[in-house]
Amino acid sequence: MEKSIKLVVENHQLLNRLLYKNRPIYGFFKRSMDIVGASIGLVLLSPLFIIVALLITHEDAKGSIFFVQKRVGKDGKVFWMYKFRSMCVDAESQLTALLDQNEIAGKMFKMKKDPRITKIGRFIRKTSIDELPQLFNVLKGEMSLIGPRPPLENEVDDYSSQDAKRLLVKPGCSGLWQVSGRNQLSFEEMVALDVRYIQTRNLIFDILIIVKTIWVMIKPNGAY
Repeated sequence: MEKSIKLVVENHQLLNRLLYKNRPIYGFFKRSMDIVGASIGLVLLSPLFIIVALLITHEDAKGSIFFVQKRVGKDGKVFWMYKFRSMCVDAESQLTALLDQNEIAGKMFKMKKDPRITKIGRFIRKTSIDELPQLFNVLKGEMSLIGPRPPLENEVDDYSSQDAKRLLVKPGCSGLWQVSGRNQLSFEEMVALDVRYIQTRNLIFDILIIVKTIWVMIKPNGAY
Protein backbone atom coordinates (compact mmCIF):
# COMPACT_ATOMS: atom_id res chain seq x y z
CA MET A 1 0.00 0.00 0.00
CA GLU A 2 2.70 2.52 1.06
CA LYS A 3 4.83 1.56 -1.96
CA SER A 4 2.03 2.44 -4.38
CA ILE A 5 1.48 5.76 -2.60
CA LYS A 6 5.18 6.53 -2.89
CA LEU A 7 5.11 5.82 -6.63
CA VAL A 8 2.16 8.17 -7.13
CA VAL A 9 4.17 10.98 -5.56
CA GLU A 10 7.53 10.15 -7.23
CA ASN A 11 6.02 9.94 -10.72
CA HIS A 12 5.23 13.65 -10.54
CA GLN A 13 8.11 14.82 -8.35
CA LEU A 14 9.93 16.86 -11.04
CA LEU A 15 6.73 18.61 -12.18
CA ASN A 16 5.83 19.35 -8.58
CA ARG A 17 9.19 21.00 -7.94
CA LEU A 18 8.78 23.19 -11.00
CA LEU A 19 5.21 24.24 -10.15
CA TYR A 20 5.38 24.55 -6.37
CA LYS A 21 8.79 25.70 -5.17
CA ASN A 22 9.51 25.49 -1.45
CA ARG A 23 9.44 28.85 0.33
CA PRO A 24 11.55 28.57 3.51
CA ILE A 25 10.48 31.94 5.00
CA TYR A 26 6.80 31.17 4.53
CA GLY A 27 7.41 27.64 5.83
CA PHE A 28 9.08 28.96 9.00
CA PHE A 29 6.29 31.38 9.84
CA LYS A 30 3.59 28.87 8.91
CA ARG A 31 5.11 26.27 11.24
CA SER A 32 5.42 28.89 14.00
CA MET A 33 1.75 29.81 13.54
CA ASP A 34 0.83 26.11 13.66
CA ILE A 35 2.67 25.55 16.97
CA VAL A 36 1.32 28.70 18.64
CA GLY A 37 -2.22 28.24 17.28
CA ALA A 38 -2.45 24.55 18.19
CA SER A 39 -1.04 25.14 21.68
CA ILE A 40 -3.46 27.98 22.43
CA GLY A 41 -6.32 26.01 20.93
CA LEU A 42 -5.66 22.94 23.07
CA VAL A 43 -5.51 25.05 26.25
CA LEU A 44 -8.65 27.07 25.51
CA LEU A 45 -10.60 24.05 24.26
CA SER A 46 -9.64 21.67 27.07
CA PRO A 47 -13.00 22.14 28.89
CA LEU A 48 -14.82 21.31 25.64
CA PHE A 49 -12.62 18.22 25.19
CA ILE A 50 -13.67 16.99 28.65
CA ILE A 51 -17.38 17.59 27.96
CA VAL A 52 -17.26 15.82 24.59
CA ALA A 53 -15.33 12.90 26.10
CA LEU A 54 -17.98 12.50 28.82
CA LEU A 55 -20.83 12.62 26.29
CA ILE A 56 -19.19 10.02 24.04
CA THR A 57 -18.59 7.73 27.02
CA HIS A 58 -22.14 8.24 28.30
CA GLU A 59 -23.66 7.21 24.96
CA ASP A 60 -21.35 4.27 24.33
CA ALA A 61 -19.17 3.26 27.27
CA LYS A 62 -17.73 0.26 25.39
CA GLY A 63 -16.02 2.33 22.71
CA SER A 64 -12.99 4.61 22.91
CA ILE A 65 -13.22 8.39 23.11
CA PHE A 66 -10.82 8.93 20.24
CA PHE A 67 -10.79 7.43 16.76
CA VAL A 68 -7.31 6.89 15.34
CA GLN A 69 -6.90 6.19 11.64
CA LYS A 70 -4.05 5.94 9.13
CA ARG A 71 -3.96 8.87 6.72
CA VAL A 72 -1.58 9.99 3.98
CA GLY A 73 0.32 13.24 4.43
CA LYS A 74 2.95 15.28 2.63
CA ASP A 75 4.95 13.36 0.00
CA GLY A 76 2.89 10.24 0.68
CA LYS A 77 4.04 9.79 4.29
CA VAL A 78 1.53 7.77 6.32
CA PHE A 79 0.64 8.89 9.85
CA TRP A 80 -2.01 8.28 12.51
CA MET A 81 -4.70 10.99 12.58
CA TYR A 82 -6.76 11.69 15.70
CA LYS A 83 -10.48 12.48 15.90
CA PHE A 84 -13.23 12.27 18.49
CA ARG A 85 -15.13 9.06 17.80
CA SER A 86 -18.41 9.91 16.11
CA MET A 87 -19.43 6.43 14.92
CA CYS A 88 -20.28 3.06 16.41
CA VAL A 89 -17.39 0.81 17.40
CA ASP A 90 -17.59 -1.47 14.31
CA ALA A 91 -18.08 1.39 11.81
CA GLU A 92 -15.18 0.44 9.52
CA SER A 93 -16.36 -3.16 9.17
CA GLN A 94 -19.76 -1.86 8.03
CA LEU A 95 -18.34 0.44 5.34
CA THR A 96 -18.26 -2.12 2.49
CA ALA A 97 -22.02 -2.64 2.72
CA LEU A 98 -22.60 1.13 2.40
CA LEU A 99 -20.26 1.99 -0.50
CA ASP A 100 -23.07 1.93 -3.08
CA GLN A 101 -24.80 4.71 -1.12
CA ASN A 102 -21.88 7.14 -1.38
CA GLU A 103 -23.12 10.71 -1.94
CA ILE A 104 -19.78 12.25 -2.98
CA ALA A 105 -18.70 11.93 -6.61
CA GLY A 106 -15.12 10.72 -6.71
CA LYS A 107 -12.55 8.97 -4.51
CA MET A 108 -14.12 9.71 -1.14
CA PHE A 109 -17.00 8.31 0.90
CA LYS A 110 -19.67 10.56 2.43
CA MET A 111 -23.24 9.71 3.36
CA LYS A 112 -25.60 12.29 4.85
CA LYS A 113 -27.68 9.78 6.85
CA ASP A 114 -24.89 7.36 7.66
CA PRO A 115 -26.40 4.79 10.07
CA ARG A 116 -23.03 4.29 11.76
CA ILE A 117 -23.00 7.79 13.27
CA THR A 118 -23.97 8.10 16.95
CA LYS A 119 -26.25 10.82 18.35
CA ILE A 120 -23.41 12.85 19.84
CA GLY A 121 -21.37 11.97 16.76
CA ARG A 122 -23.86 13.67 14.48
CA PHE A 123 -23.55 16.90 16.48
CA ILE A 124 -19.77 16.97 16.70
CA ARG A 125 -19.47 16.19 12.98
CA LYS A 126 -21.95 18.92 12.08
CA THR A 127 -19.95 21.46 14.09
CA SER A 128 -16.54 19.93 13.16
CA ILE A 129 -15.77 19.45 16.87
CA ASP A 130 -14.76 15.86 16.04
CA GLU A 131 -11.75 17.25 14.15
CA LEU A 132 -10.30 19.21 17.08
CA PRO A 133 -7.96 16.43 18.37
CA GLN A 134 -6.00 16.92 15.15
CA LEU A 135 -4.39 19.86 16.93
CA PHE A 136 -2.15 17.16 18.45
CA ASN A 137 -1.17 16.11 14.90
CA VAL A 138 -0.31 19.75 14.20
CA LEU A 139 2.00 19.93 17.23
CA LYS A 140 3.69 16.71 16.09
CA GLY A 141 4.36 18.27 12.70
CA GLU A 142 2.26 15.74 10.78
CA MET A 143 -0.41 18.30 9.89
CA SER A 144 -0.86 22.05 9.60
CA LEU A 145 -3.75 24.23 10.70
CA ILE A 146 -4.53 24.87 7.03
CA GLY A 147 -4.01 22.56 4.07
CA PRO A 148 -5.68 19.80 2.03
CA ARG A 149 -7.50 17.18 4.08
CA PRO A 150 -5.42 13.99 4.56
CA PRO A 151 -6.79 11.12 2.43
CA LEU A 152 -7.05 7.43 3.23
CA GLU A 153 -4.46 5.05 1.77
CA ASN A 154 -6.95 3.31 -0.51
CA GLU A 155 -8.11 6.67 -1.88
CA VAL A 156 -4.54 7.61 -2.85
CA ASP A 157 -4.12 4.29 -4.70
CA ASP A 158 -6.68 5.58 -7.22
CA TYR A 159 -5.29 9.11 -7.50
CA SER A 160 -4.65 10.72 -10.86
CA SER A 161 -1.67 13.03 -11.39
CA GLN A 162 -3.98 15.99 -10.64
CA ASP A 163 -5.25 14.40 -7.43
CA ALA A 164 -1.69 13.61 -6.30
CA LYS A 165 -0.88 17.32 -6.13
CA ARG A 166 -2.82 17.36 -2.85
CA LEU A 167 0.14 15.51 -1.30
CA LEU A 168 2.66 18.27 -2.06
CA VAL A 169 2.09 20.04 1.26
CA LYS A 170 1.21 19.05 4.80
CA PRO A 171 -2.47 18.19 5.21
CA GLY A 172 -4.55 20.57 7.28
CA CYS A 173 -7.21 20.54 10.00
CA SER A 174 -9.14 22.84 7.69
CA GLY A 175 -8.69 24.10 4.16
CA LEU A 176 -10.07 26.10 1.29
CA TRP A 177 -12.76 23.61 0.24
CA GLN A 178 -13.98 23.18 3.82
CA VAL A 179 -14.96 26.86 3.85
CA SER A 180 -16.20 26.83 0.24
CA GLY A 181 -19.08 24.39 0.28
CA ARG A 182 -17.70 21.35 2.13
CA ASN A 183 -19.60 18.14 1.33
CA GLN A 184 -21.76 19.89 -1.25
CA LEU A 185 -18.76 19.83 -3.60
CA SER A 186 -17.69 16.97 -5.85
CA PHE A 187 -14.28 15.38 -5.31
CA GLU A 188 -12.95 17.07 -8.46
CA GLU A 189 -14.05 20.46 -7.12
CA MET A 190 -12.35 19.72 -3.80
CA VAL A 191 -9.10 18.83 -5.59
CA ALA A 192 -9.31 22.01 -7.70
CA LEU A 193 -9.66 24.13 -4.55
CA ASP A 194 -6.78 22.29 -2.84
CA VAL A 195 -4.51 22.86 -5.86
CA ARG A 196 -5.55 26.52 -5.95
CA TYR A 197 -4.56 26.81 -2.28
CA ILE A 198 -1.19 25.14 -2.89
CA GLN A 199 -0.43 27.48 -5.79
CA THR A 200 -1.40 30.71 -3.98
CA ARG A 201 -0.81 29.92 -0.29
CA ASN A 202 0.56 32.64 1.98
CA LEU A 203 0.15 33.62 5.63
CA ILE A 204 -2.67 36.10 4.97
CA PHE A 205 -4.55 33.47 2.99
CA ASP A 206 -4.04 30.96 5.83
CA ILE A 207 -5.33 33.43 8.42
CA LEU A 208 -8.42 34.20 6.32
CA ILE A 209 -9.21 30.48 6.05
CA ILE A 210 -8.77 30.09 9.83
CA VAL A 211 -11.26 32.93 10.43
CA LYS A 212 -13.72 31.41 7.95
CA THR A 213 -13.27 28.01 9.61
CA ILE A 214 -14.28 29.44 12.99
CA TRP A 215 -17.37 30.96 11.36
CA VAL A 216 -18.26 27.64 9.71
CA MET A 217 -18.00 25.90 13.11
CA ILE A 218 -20.31 28.50 14.67
CA LYS A 219 -22.75 28.37 11.76
CA PRO A 220 -22.22 24.96 10.10
CA ASN A 221 -23.31 24.47 6.51
CA GLY A 222 -22.78 21.34 4.44
CA ALA A 223 -21.11 19.19 7.10
CA TYR A 224 -22.27 15.64 7.85
